[in-house]
Amino acid sequence: MKFAYRFSGLLGTVYRRGNLSFTRDGSSLISPVGNRISVFDLKNNKCETFPLATRLNIVCVGLSPDGSLAILIDEEGAALLVSLVGKCVIHHFYFHKPVHSVSFSPDGKKFVITKDNVALMYHAPGKKREFNAFVLDKTYYGPYDETTCIDWTDDSKCFAVGSKDMSTWVFGAERWANLIYYSLGGHKDVIVACFFEENSLDLYTISQDAALCVWQCDTELDGLKPMPPKNAAREKDAAEDDEEFLEEPKGEEIHGKASPSEQETREKVKYSRVAKYFFNKEGDFNNLTCAAYHKETHLLVTGFASGIFHLHELPDFNLIHSLSISDQRIASVSINCTGDWIAFGCSGLGQLLVWEWQSESYVLKQQGHFNSMVSLAYSPDGQYIVTGGEDGKVKVWNTSSSFCFVTFTEHTSGVTAVTFTSNGYVILSASLDGTVRAFDLHRYRNFRTFTSPRPSQFSCLAVDSSGEIVSAGSQDSFEIFIWSMQSGRLLDVLSGHEGPISSLAFNPMKCVLASASWDKTVKLWDMLDSWRTKETFILNSDVLVVAFRPDGKELAVAALNGQITFWDHESAVQTGSIEGRHDLQMGRKELDKITAKQSAKGKSFTTLCYSADGQSILAGGLSKFVCIYNVKEQILMKKFEISCNFSLDAMEEYLDRRKMTEFGSMALIDGGAGDEDGVAIPLPGVKRGDMSYRHFKPEIRVTCLRFSPTGRSWAATTTEGLLIYSLDSGLIFDPFELDIDVTPSNIRKTLHQKEYTMAIVMAFKLNEKKLIQEVIEAVPSDEVDVVCSSLPDLYVEKVLEFLASAFEISCHLEFYLIWAHKLLMLHGQKLKTRSVKLLPVIQFLQKSIQRHFEDVSKLCEWNIYNIKYALAISQQRGMKRLAEEPSEDEEDLDSDSDYLIHMLKGLC
Repeated sequence: MKFAYRFSGLLGTVYRRGNLSFTRDGSSLISPVGNRISVFDLKNNKCETFPLATRLNIVCVGLSPDGSLAILIDEEGAALLVSLVGKCVIHHFYFHKPVHSVSFSPDGKKFVITKDNVALMYHAPGKKREFNAFVLDKTYYGPYDETTCIDWTDDSKCFAVGSKDMSTWVFGAERWANLIYYSLGGHKDVIVACFFEENSLDLYTISQDAALCVWQCDTELDGLKPMPPKNAAREKDAAEDDEEFLEEPKGEEIHGKASPSEQETREKVKYSRVAKYFFNKEGDFNNLTCAAYHKETHLLVTGFASGIFHLHELPDFNLIHSLSISDQRIASVSINCTGDWIAFGCSGLGQLLVWEWQSESYVLKQQGHFNSMVSLAYSPDGQYIVTGGEDGKVKVWNTSSSFCFVTFTEHTSGVTAVTFTSNGYVILSASLDGTVRAFDLHRYRNFRTFTSPRPSQFSCLAVDSSGEIVSAGSQDSFEIFIWSMQSGRLLDVLSGHEGPISSLAFNPMKCVLASASWDKTVKLWDMLDSWRTKETFILNSDVLVVAFRPDGKELAVAALNGQITFWDHESAVQTGSIEGRHDLQMGRKELDKITAKQSAKGKSFTTLCYSADGQSILAGGLSKFVCIYNVKEQILMKKFEISCNFSLDAMEEYLDRRKMTEFGSMALIDGGAGDEDGVAIPLPGVKRGDMSYRHFKPEIRVTCLRFSPTGRSWAATTTEGLLIYSLDSGLIFDPFELDIDVTPSNIRKTLHQKEYTMAIVMAFKLNEKKLIQEVIEAVPSDEVDVVCSSLPDLYVEKVLEFLASAFEISCHLEFYLIWAHKLLMLHGQKLKTRSVKLLPVIQFLQKSIQRHFEDVSKLCEWNIYNIKYALAISQQRGMKRLAEEPSEDEEDLDSDSDYLIHMLKGLC
């Protein structure tokens, strides 16, 4: 088995904190998700998470005007310069202090960041390669308190900076004779946003108390005069002498004054406030939290702490629209380049919305689990993933688009386990509310609810391979409940365990149920023998999880002592064990009194999953690592580090001694209600900020692991969300039975001689995907039957695997369908004898064909509808013209149209 799995996607989390940004074309949205960024393609309905990460949660994202570069800045001011084209990190930089905002100039030559009470302007990285991509140009002083927001004029000559000291400062990007700096007041609260009018120095400023000031400038942008050169040569020499002793250029410093003298303001730009407007406020708690302005259409969007947003037209302040989109604070707002779509991010519940204001409809509406994910399951074809969370919601995600397409909210408490039935159209979920619910994926409804005679909290769930028998284990009564899926009746209650039931698993091949409990036993129950206990395995420690191998011949058990043991359940013999306690490699929490090494001694794996071929097993627990073991050799093959986000707890092996004082850790000091870091937990009944908010850092952990039935990916529910790791076959040169004569030129020569079977075998020996594609697509469609029949058995499986992957990217749908059909028809009986080994490949092929089937079905149904509509219109017009009797041409037209519709239905 290959272990070239790499991070390929983050589901379940669509927005955490930071600013949302639309791409240059306005069709995609960039959203910060923890320490990563996700790009939502709104036109093609897809989401992609970049395979790069910062050290802490991202708080600022700045996009270059050409859309090729982005600057990502985390909580401590560490920045990454990222290529959005290559999806890679170009440069690292550290600003030494938390950064509040970042913005590129419209011409792309400069960018400004705000930190503390200063604004720093840097030369923007260009297309040429540079040793230092971030070169400081100027430092602007003026505000007395922290700076909050930035906006540029359209010609990049000036920029405005808002501050918490209720002032707004206008600075010149160059030293203009009539504008170096200008300070604007007029507000009674923190400045949230400031915006220049299009091609003008006129300015709008918005404060947190929902007030808007309109400022008019007496000078146009063209009226800015350049500073006359004064002893330029001397200044240049002095600057060069200074920079010889500095590691990096310090740049020019501009110090602004809030109340300059009369002499300093003579013949300078002047601003006057022409209007002040107030937004409708509903109580003191309804603060204005964010704003965005579209200069071409003069649209102002403002978001409030109550989840309401307003849409106004400036400068007349006409209210166009007002809507409540959430009951949580709107943290970020963004408008795309055309002004049609507005994006909203709510960090409290992890919501991401894109609203089209003209049609008053949602373009995108996504929300993750706002509490931890607990469980996940793949559908049998690998197309969908279902997740259950502590928020009581069950969500179904599409693995190809990474979007959630249905959410079930029937549970009233946390969901502890989810699973699919074998047909893939029914989802089962167990919850602490004492119910097991069955959901239909055709009609999206809860069609069965299973309950116990006495209220019980269900901790685990299993369904047999036929999908007819449902079982759930109880935490409090130590019993296992068995129901019939068809009737919904309780069939039996299995007693015998003396502790809470921790895990259940059905044997995929036999009617045997395995149950694990904290009473240090694993019991096997025979469904065909009136649910009698077939076998009892006694272990040395509390059992946490059990899992059957896909062929049903082996049982893996993880216990509290950190051991994974393997059992032959037929003969009740232990076949092997893995000591996994040291592989977990625990981190130390901020408030831990003991080291990570000591705390790891009491840790264990809490989730297990066999790979699709049964040769390997995945294991994870309260750690940032996921381990993959070889079952036969019982050795660790690879460790995956699922997160490098130090905003989470238990990430560091050693605590930072600088945070330790004689009174204890600095982590014990609570930042109070005004701080946004961590997760805020208000005390019961408290609605206003009275310093009663407590904060904590979520602890990194892996709650559930599952391998895809196709064997090409695996998923993990973690503190950060649902992480998917896919098999990266493109980076590996993996030849198969390679011979010295097998070269690309010899393969093409054989192909030219029309020896198609030999060319295919040679191409698979070299195992280069593009070459295999070239050879297979060169085979004429009428020769496919002959080539398939002469293909050696060893290569049939490899061709099927290639066809499955080719279906995902190729446009030659019919050609590859012919290949798949001929191979399965000619070699079906031989493949059936190796069905267990070939199951992942067949399921991968089925997933690819099913996706195309659904796409083509929708297209054909739409075409049928359009043809029927066109025929109905033409027949109406024909009846008006010839009301007496239909002509022969019309009868022919009817018969042709019926035949056409019949053919299209056949395609569907």
